[in-house]
Amino acid sequence: MSSLTSSLPERLELSGEGLVLRDWSERDLTEMPAIFDHPDIAHWTPIVSPFDETAARKRLKRARQLREEGTTILLAITVDGGAPLGEVMLRRAPEGTEIGYAVGPAHRGQGLAARAVRVMAAYAFEQLGAEQVILELEADNAASVAVAGRAGFGLLDLPLIEGEEKGRPFALQTWGLNRPPA
Repeated sequence: MSSLTSSLPERLELSGEGLVLRDWSERDLTEMPAIFDHPDIAHWTPIVSPFDETAARKRLKRARQLREEGTTILLAITVDGGAPLGEVMLRRAPEGTEIGYAVGPAHRGQGLAARAVRVMAAYAFEQLGAEQVILELEADNAASVAVAGRAGFGLLDLPLIEGEEKGRPFALQTWGLNRPPA
């Protein structure tokens, strides 16, 4: 893995697998609630709920702050650089390079999450020098477990990550994908 202190690009757009992953912008603020304000998102992720335009503004501001700090990239999942359909995240931390994702309920069933994860993993390997990328998922989240498999990740033999979020206990499995051989 590359140094946590190395910077991330100020702007980023990734293309592949029929997707364009791009930075969030102010023009997305009115569309973000349709993606994030859903019971599944509220249940399985730390994203605030309810998620309204005020929450969208805070998320955009926080995304920019995390990028500037060099730890996290949050990108809108699109098919053409236009309307956001979901989000993919890359977070660099001492325990590894983690990817996360959320797809709006109206856009599920199209393989968006698995494709976005593969594009983001390729970026982590090729541009950030990651040797492995991970997903941290609850075993009961069948949709995310299916995404992990479709994206080529395997369940790692690591202890569960246990905690509490929004008053609900969770236990996360760690899934991993290693850098492809050169």
